[in-house]
Amino acid sequence: MSAFRPISPEGFTAPKTRPDLGAAPMLQWVAVADLVVDDSYQRPIYGAGRSNVLKIAEGFRWSKFAPVIVAPTLGGKFAVIDGQHRATAAALLGIESVPAQVVIADAVDQAQAFKSINGQVTRMHRLALHAAAIAAGDEAALEIDAVAKAGGVTVLRYPRAVERMAPGETLALGALIEGLKAYGRETLITALTCVTETSNNTPGVLSSSIIKALCIVLGANARWQEAGGALLAAFDEIDLESEHEEARVTRRPKGVATHELLADRLAVALKAQLGDGA
Repeated sequence: MSAFRPISPEGFTAPKTRPDLGAAPMLQWVAVADLVVDDSYQRPIYGAGRSNVLKIAEGFRWSKFAPVIVAPTLGGKFAVIDGQHRATAAALLGIESVPAQVVIADAVDQAQAFKSINGQVTRMHRLALHAAAIAAGDEAALEIDAVAKAGGVTVLRYPRAVERMAPGETLALGALIEGLKAYGRETLITALTCVTETSNNTPGVLSSSIIKALCIVLGANARWQEAGGALLAAFDEIDLESEHEEARVTRRPKGVATHELLADRLAVALKAQLGDGA
């Protein structure tokens, strides 16, 4: 069940002077044929823009379609201030009309509105998008979530400083995705438990480098991966944070990443306790 919270200005300081709100907009359906674009400030659609239009069209649903923002202009047309890509995708699908927020604005106001809207967008963090994908039932996101939980790990929904993290929490979504794709479910779960079920389970230790290094070592050594309690006992004797710091400060050959050097160090430590891997 969703946990709803109200919109609240609590914690914010209001502007010292109340801004001029302008004329209240109207909400209406506007014919796509009546939409026009002012090239003096709008961007032409090419490259990534064309790809974006195709993605919108391929996954088009009204529940995903935010009303375009337009202003009345000459000849009964409406200049698109925001939503050029959405409107183009609708046209591609043969949709005749789209919902629009109609504002009264001259050419200068339109350009200023375009700049403000596109300059003040709150960029969605990958973690927040992942959380939304889970809520939407996305199979790939649900699989990552299930693997993380099986390994005793919680993927945070937004960045958080280490001092505000709890054991078992991670920001390393990318490393989890890469580990699952490259090494499979069981290897990734085992790698995570080498942290969460050992003395290494401290806030911040589930970093990208450590997760990647554990996957490399266990993915290359089936016998160590299947050692069960002996493997966990071995990691109780290995200080992952110290090993990671040593790998980080050690001079590395060009092209060798910290997690690769850390994997080498962990392999040596495991060999000393569990014998040769296979």
